[in-house]
Amino acid sequence: MSAPTILQVNSSARLEGSVSRELSQLLSQALAGEAGTVAVRDLAEQPVPQVDADWVGANFTDPAERSQAQRDSLKGSDALVAELKAADQIVIGMPIYNFSIPASLKAWIDQIARARETFRYSEAGPEGLLTGKTAWIVVASGGVPLDSGVDFATPYLRQVLNFVGITDIRVIDGSRWDFREESDREAIRAMARTADVQPAQAAE
Repeated sequence: MSAPTILQVNSSARLEGSVSRELSQLLSQALAGEAGTVAVRDLAEQPVPQVDADWVGANFTDPAERSQAQRDSLKGSDALVAELKAADQIVIGMPIYNFSIPASLKAWIDQIARARETFRYSEAGPEGLLTGKTAWIVVASGGVPLDSGVDFATPYLRQVLNFVGITDIRVIDGSRWDFREESDREAIRAMARTADVQPAQAAE
């Protein structure tokens, strides 16, 4: 078996004291082991631009017919898609901001959800192209419970991952971190250190 490649996507605005960053790092190291590699995409330190009119026009143009300017518009997106395709497992650190995902993570999603690259449309409907991968959602929140009626972040990210073909989705639950006992926090850290989450604990 070849050494695994892990893509760790950090979306917390906090560079220090971030629960999602701490747990994501522990998890990524566990998944990589001694032989694997971890590529880190930090959306706070390397902001991803929002899509604009030029990007949309380039994306909807047939690749063979794109101008140099259009290819330039998609260059950053192409790099993000290439990172995703190269990864065996994806770890997404996702704090819940105002009941949803951070704007930085939404910008990343908009850049990697690409027709003909990460999904395609067929007579049977949309088909995800990033099959055979495992995604880990590392959820952190101050007070919003995971998968509660006010958690609009986790179901949305599961839907996006499924849409691009990633159906093996596992969740590290760091929600309501401020209200947990230290023993509970240590148990969650241990889960991340050992990557001890089964597919059955992913989305319903």
